[in-house]
Amino acid sequence: MPDRRPVAELPLRVRYHECDAQGIVFNAHYLAYADMASFEVERTLFGSHEAMLATGVDLVVAESNLRFLAPCRFDDELVVSMYLVRFGTTSMQFDCEIRCGDVVTTEIRMRYVFIDPATLRKTAPPPEVRKAYTAYLPEPE
Repeated sequence: MPDRRPVAELPLRVRYHECDAQGIVFNAHYLAYADMASFEVERTLFGSHEAMLATGVDLVVAESNLRFLAPCRFDDELVVSMYLVRFGTTSMQFDCEIRCGDVVTTEIRMRYVFIDPATLRKTAPPPEVRKAYTAYLPEPE
């Protein structure tokens, strides 16, 4: 895998209510963790979600794929890292990696589509938004 840098990282601690009867984080919470980290991406690039909206676009999740590699449990300290891997005309793709210490527990691929907040239709992002995101694309091999 080429050297890559996360756009944002979110540290979090697993709360008791996020675990299922087996004592493992319930699967739907991993998407919530990725969603929380996506707002950290906006904070990193624009300062806040509101500042992102002020550019004239918003984002919606169009696709997600999760791969579970190791369980996360109550009180585990996790880090959720967001890596931009593709930027298209109206969409972009992130690889989200959840780690507990040095162990990668979960890999999530998320595809987001830019939309016009007024019409909720897909749209190309303005140049300043494209520039902010694409600065984090990995160098071609």
